[in-house]
Amino acid sequence: MSEAPVKIKRTGKIRNRLLIFIVPIVVITIVVLVFIASTLSKKRMSELATANLNSSISNQADNIVSWLDENLQFFTTAKQTIEGLNPNDSDLQTILDSYYGFNKNSPEGLYIGTASGEFIKSTNSILEEADPTSSEWYKQGITRVNMQYGTAYKNAEGENVISASGIVNYGDDTIKVLSADVTLDKISIIVNSGVKMDKASSFLVDTNDNTILAHRDKSLVSTTLSADNSSKLLSGVAESIANEDYDTKEIGTYVVAFKQIEGTDWILVSYIAQDIILSSVQELANYLLITGVIAVIIIILLILYVVSRVIAPLAGITKSIHSMSEGDFTINVESESNDEIGVMSGKIAEFVESMRHMLSSISEESEKLKQESETSDTVSKNMYDASQSQAEAMQQLNDTVDQLAVAVGDIAENATTLATVVADTRENSERADESMKETVKISQKGREDMEKLSHAMEGIQAANSKLVDSINEVGTASEEITNIVSMIAEIAEETNLLSLNASIEAARAGEAGKGFAVVATQIGKLAQTSSESATNISNLISDVHRLIDEAVGQANASAESIERNSELIRVAVDTFDQIFNNIQASNDCIKEMIRDVQKVDDVATNVAAISEEQAASADEILATSQNMVEQAKNISRHSEDVANNSHELASTSDTLSSHVQQFKI
Repeated sequence: MSEAPVKIKRTGKIRNRLLIFIVPIVVITIVVLVFIASTLSKKRMSELATANLNSSISNQADNIVSWLDENLQFFTTAKQTIEGLNPNDSDLQTILDSYYGFNKNSPEGLYIGTASGEFIKSTNSILEEADPTSSEWYKQGITRVNMQYGTAYKNAEGENVISASGIVNYGDDTIKVLSADVTLDKISIIVNSGVKMDKASSFLVDTNDNTILAHRDKSLVSTTLSADNSSKLLSGVAESIANEDYDTKEIGTYVVAFKQIEGTDWILVSYIAQDIILSSVQELANYLLITGVIAVIIIILLILYVVSRVIAPLAGITKSIHSMSEGDFTINVESESNDEIGVMSGKIAEFVESMRHMLSSISEESEKLKQESETSDTVSKNMYDASQSQAEAMQQLNDTVDQLAVAVGDIAENATTLATVVADTRENSERADESMKETVKISQKGREDMEKLSHAMEGIQAANSKLVDSINEVGTASEEITNIVSMIAEIAEETNLLSLNASIEAARAGEAGKGFAVVATQIGKLAQTSSESATNISNLISDVHRLIDEAVGQANASAESIERNSELIRVAVDTFDQIFNNIQASNDCIKEMIRDVQKVDDVATNVAAISEEQAASADEILATSQNMVEQAKNISRHSEDVANNSHELASTSDTLSSHVQQFKI
């Protein structure tokens, strides 16, 4: 036979394998650290930018409120001056002329509109109002006692202004409104140039009609914000204003902050692009990425150096293992360190020494094996002859056990059938016992219900007796009432006679007895009414007597019926007691029968179990005898094989000796 070609595996270096595992881990770790640092920096920069934007918009809002309050204070002072001086027409004109150009934010000065349609202004003012009562400033001012700002609007010259107006009281009681226009140019300057945050922008919106009052883009001033606007920023701001959601948020690519201007319906909106906020974060991320790449390179170089120093002793160990694979155990392995590699070198040295002793022992034992193989050849021949005789005897025993197993199997089958029948009988008895228990419970419940009904009938009988007594008491009371009514009738008759006598005496008295005659007449009428009432009461009491007699008769009939029903219920209770006692006795008999069936079931089960065990034992004996026959045959075959193998063992010992001699020890 030709030997199969040996497949040579390609070998690699441990250093390269370590680098393959370590370098990706290092790179992934640095990338994760750079990502985490960038994410945290982005979050922190966004928080700082949001805080700066909120601070900036708050500062702008404070400046706008301060500017508005400054002008409003000026107008309030002017109103108080006019009311304090209570001027006539000429003095009023002088006062209005003095305020013309006095406040640079309101160059046209103050003006007044009256309910009669009169418009009073400074002599130099170019303002004109044909019907001041229909103007915005008049409609807003007529509802306020103090000077306050209204909504922004365009004046006759097309400028966006806001009027501070209020009712002024001087002279007569005619309604007059003092007002002054304030241009929004100063507010536009505050909105456009008052942003503290670099590269941020702002604009001012009137929430009454979503008009933009101030914006860096002048083309958007006086336009109306709408959710349908093509600009995502403007449409998002319009939607937030509509929902009254003034929290700082991201709209499109911008971070947007909102601030309500105190005392007005204005909303100041400040925004900055997210790219501007994150530009420094991107720069930091680039620096971190470059630093990470440099760190990876340095770490790889350090790993190469460390790994090379650590695994250098493995080269000598590899050379020693290669020599051992070629059968050379004359090598000397030295341990140069106390780490895992040093321990490996020591263990290899111990293995080399152990192999030397083992090979020497194998050479000695192979000689002994050759001698023993010759002895076993003689013994195996003797075993073969004995096993032939044993196989014939075991075959006869197997036939006898087979017949015994068949007989025991029949007994086990009959015992199992008996156990099944007894088990079915026990189950039927248990079901009958359960049914009888249910019957006992039902009869017990029926007896208890009848006892409750008997008690209830006794209560009804007692209540009916009380009712009869109560009705009799009512009859007695009605008789007393009849006596009282009779007495009232007699008193009425006597009173009637007295009134008649009094009338006669009053007639005899003449003019002096007329008053007494009237009284006597009234007493006669009262007596007549009492007599009639007594008669009616007497009739009603007669009806009550009749109803009471009927009620007493019905109550007595009910009492007799209740007595008869109570007797029937007592008979039914006695009958239920007899039924319950009979059922209880039947239940005891069924329980006794179940216990007897249980005993029979246990006996049948034991017989079946014993029969099955005997059958199983017979099967096991049969199987054992068959195995013994097979074993006897196997012994015969094996003894013959042993005789043959003893010859091969002798040749194998020669081969083993030749193989051992190939190793160098």
